[in-house]
Order: sequence, then structure tokens, then C-alpha cells
Amino acid sequence: MPEAELVLDVHAQLGEGPIWDAARQRLLFVDIMRGYVHEFDPANGKDRVLEVGQPVGAVAPTVRGDWVVAARDGFFRLDPKTGKVTLIAHVERDVPETRMNDGYVDARGRFWAGTMGMGGVTGKGSLYRLDPDGTVTQHVTGVSISNGIDWSPDGTLMYHVDTDTSRVDVFDFADASGTIRNRRVFVTIPSELGFPDGLIVDAEGCVWLALWEGGAVHRYRPNGDLDAIVPLPVSLVTKCAFGGPDLADLYITTAWIDLDPAERPRQPQAGGVFRLRPGARGRPATRFAG
Repeated sequence: MPEAELVLDVHAQLGEGPIWDAARQRLLFVDIMRGYVHEFDPANGKDRVLEVGQPVGAVAPTVRGDWVVAARDGFFRLDPKTGKVTLIAHVERDVPETRMNDGYVDARGRFWAGTMGMGGVTGKGSLYRLDPDGTVTQHVTGVSISNGIDWSPDGTLMYHVDTDTSRVDVFDFADASGTIRNRRVFVTIPSELGFPDGLIVDAEGCVWLALWEGGAVHRYRPNGDLDAIVPLPVSLVTKCAFGGPDLADLYITTAWIDLDPAERPRQPQAGGVFRLRPGARGRPATRFAG
């Protein structure tokens, strides 16, 4: 496996949710607690920051040309030209101990995102689906830290992480209705290897899983076998995304938020965005259809 290189030394406090915007040929990602959405142009190294005004867990391009975001209070639209933020629907606004976290768009353009407990609160989160017409439905409850959502290339399986369980789970997915059933364990991560965070599924159906406190990304085959390890020079690895014109560049976001003051100088690249060409290719990210 080639070595990952630092391509954006952005020092994100909690970098997360990378996604490739093919129309703009740019990488979008968030810095959650700062409420930032980053737009990084690898061609010239420029990074633009838009402020949502509240913690933001995920971002995705839309068919309209703007972006949809999962923020603390729910789902919003973000205009990349003006920075204007517009509410789509509130989610758990009346539950102050939770906030929205990771999200992704399914093949029919529905945006899935989950919530997580703050300050050690467990079991208070859920997984939601935002339809193009603005309807929000709840699909999984009792979640502690909702993370890592993606689908198999044939659309029959949905992967989802609740970080506190140390598992990646898989559901049978009904593409037409957007419903899930038959939850089961895809892979369990031993605690000494870190904790499962964000994930992405490549063109071959393999799962790329970021390991919080594990300093690595693992690639798992569709049968759950560990296939490859990408080591990182930082411990808090959050999520990866395939990008570039050929979708063969793997971008990886990281964080420094949980490093103690003694550890931060030993990880000067923490919070940066890394890149490598691992010999696999990704799939185009679906745009939110609303």
C-alpha cells in the first residue's frame, strides 16, 4: 500500500465527512464543532471555508448545484456561492444532548444521516432519512454515535456504524422504498485497533473503514475479511473518500480534538487531509435529489 501524503495541513479540530464533488472537481469536508464546511481544490491547493453557524456533521452536493448539510439542529441547504443557510427540516432540536453526525446519499438521491450523544450520553441517537421532498423518517433508534453509512454497488446492502458498539453492521436494503431490515454484524473491531468511524464502499464492493484512535484505514472485502491497512501518522482518523478525475485518489480526514496537550506536539499533522492512490477506485457520489 502506498504511503499517505499530507495534502492539506488544515489543522481541523474534528475533520470529517469527505465527499468528492465531481462537478466542481473539489473535495468537500467538514470541521464538525467549528461548524465549517471546507471546499478544497487539489488542482491549486486552495481551501475555502463556509460557516454553517452550528456544528455540522456531513455535507453532500445536490442536483440543484448547492449542498445539503446535516447540522446540529437538522437538515439544511448551503449555497456555495453566497454561504446562505436555509432550513429543510429540524431533527432532535428539542434534545440538547444530541447532534447530527455522519451522512451519505443513497442511489435514489435520499440523504441519510444520524445523531449522536454529547458528553458521553449513550443510546439517545437515531438514523434518519431525508427524502427529496423534505420528508424525514427515522429508521434506527438507540444509537450512541451514528457513523459510516454507504451501500453495496448493487444497492442491496447498507452499511452503518455505531462507534460505541465497535462494529460495522449491515442491513438488507430495499432500494425502491428506502427501507432496511435484517441488521447483522459485518465486522467487529478489537478495541486495541481503535474504534470504527466513517466508511466508504469502493467500486469492487470493499469497505474502507477509518479507525478513531487507531491511526489507520482498513479495507474489508465484502465477506468481512481484512484485505489491506493504510497507516496514518496521526491517531484520530475519521473518514475517507475517493476523488480525482478517475476516482482513484483516496482522501482521508483526521482530527486533533481528543489529543491531550502532551500528545498534540507529537502529532503535528493531526487534523490534516491525507491522500494516496491505493490501487482501487471509488464510485461517483450520488447527489441529493431535492
